Amino acid sequence: MGYNALLERMGQVNDLLCAGSVLSWDERTMMPPGGAETRGKQLATLKVFARNHLVADETRRLLDVAEAEVANHAEDSVERTICAQVREAIDYHLRIPSELLQRRAEVGSRGHHVWVKARADSDFAAFAPILEETLALNREMAECIGYEEHPYDALMHRFEPGETLSSLQPLFATLREGLLPLVKAIGEKEPPRVDFLQQPYPVEKQLAFALSMARKVGYDTHRGRLDLTVHPFEISFTRNDVRITTRVNDDWMPKSLFGTLHEAGHGMYEQYCDPAYTRTPLATDLVGLYAVGGVSFGAHESQSRLFENQVGRSREFWELNFGELRDTFPEQLDGIDAETFWRAVNWVRPGFIRVESDESTYDFHIMLRVEIEAALVDGSLSVAELPEAWNAKMKEYLGLDVPDDSLGVLQDVHWSSGQVGTFCNYTIGNVMAGQLFAEAKKDDQVRGGLGAADYHPLREWMTEHIHRHGRRYTREQLLERATGRGLDPTDYVAYLTSKYTEVYEL
Repeated sequence: MGYNALLERMGQVNDLLCAGSVLSWDERTMMPPGGAETRGKQLATLKVFARNHLVADETRRLLDVAEAEVANHAEDSVERTICAQVREAIDYHLRIPSELLQRRAEVGSRGHHVWVKARADSDFAAFAPILEETLALNREMAECIGYEEHPYDALMHRFEPGETLSSLQPLFATLREGLLPLVKAIGEKEPPRVDFLQQPYPVEKQLAFALSMARKVGYDTHRGRLDLTVHPFEISFTRNDVRITTRVNDDWMPKSLFGTLHEAGHGMYEQYCDPAYTRTPLATDLVGLYAVGGVSFGAHESQSRLFENQVGRSREFWELNFGELRDTFPEQLDGIDAETFWRAVNWVRPGFIRVESDESTYDFHIMLRVEIEAALVDGSLSVAELPEAWNAKMKEYLGLDVPDDSLGVLQDVHWSSGQVGTFCNYTIGNVMAGQLFAEAKKDDQVRGGLGAADYHPLREWMTEHIHRHGRRYTREQLLERATGRGLDPTDYVAYLTSKYTEVYEL
């Protein structure tokens, strides 16, 4: 009785978090600006209620009983895994006062709307006070959580359990060693033709085509929908209601297309989680208090990057799907063939915006952010110094002079919502995507499907090895089970080198 009662109580925590997700989706897609302050309080209330329900005396009593009930089960059984995750989450949250959690939620909600206006106006000074509050709250959280080496490690743990600055350094070093020569070699070549992408493409047709491609790779629109927003995101209320968003430029069609494929990859992770895990800790992040089924943000990102890039930017994909695109935009693509389009969407040019950067330079954006965040958290960099530091690192890593803050320090949504410590997940996701895709392509059905515009065998492979497991295994356990190795950048670097050698005829 203790274990089943514990499951029901965790289901109630999940319900509260899902209700918060509904409000958050509305806030970022439909809500008028005037609702910001009240919405922040509503979200904070739900988050605090979820946290208090989790750490309540009754939950701890039920957990004690449940642990005794399942003590004879296998250590890696679902029952013992759930008990262990609840125990870890309770221990984590008891270190953090509920009023700190509430303050963080309120600042995060207010911050989003301040950021939207500051970004539009390229006005860092307008955003700086909120960022000061956000950093102070995150430093306070890091001290409550505890850490061995650096306060930033405590913050990363919420998004990528076990990750530390010291463990990222060799990964970043390997990527620099493999990618810097590649980017340099590409820079010495003539760029592909891209002029046909830089013209008016009707917005409604862009959205229709993007949604068609999302469906084709496996996103289930019977259990999801696509909407417009400032900064694209995926959000789930249950595995049967998983929503994605995108943004559109009427004169740069790739933004909506690849943004939608990216979020569809996130969405499929949630949609294809084992239904038996619904409303359990195996589909709920009890530490971060998010209603998500992915084991870590990096694992989640592996799915979005894989379907956006390894699939969506592949030569094979456009050889098979370009006809539908040309039928949608016959005037804009008159005289353009699949080969020309494929080269265009793999155009390499160091750019200011992370979410629009090409694959060969993307991880340098992440290295910049991780270094800057760590310095902000430990106090070696002040908020006032941030724009200058950002611009200096953009020059160092990408050779770019940032013209204004909207293209620099104000471009990301994360700080506005209170998130510090999440950027490493993007590079981890890239590396995982390379590793998983290389392994999946060893399967004859997956390879055959990719060659016939049938992406279900690939989606089913990912479901079998990643999606369905929810949060049952750690990131490293998932990788070991799927590929026989822990996180390894070898396949990712090889993928980029092979593709760009072909695109640019290196």
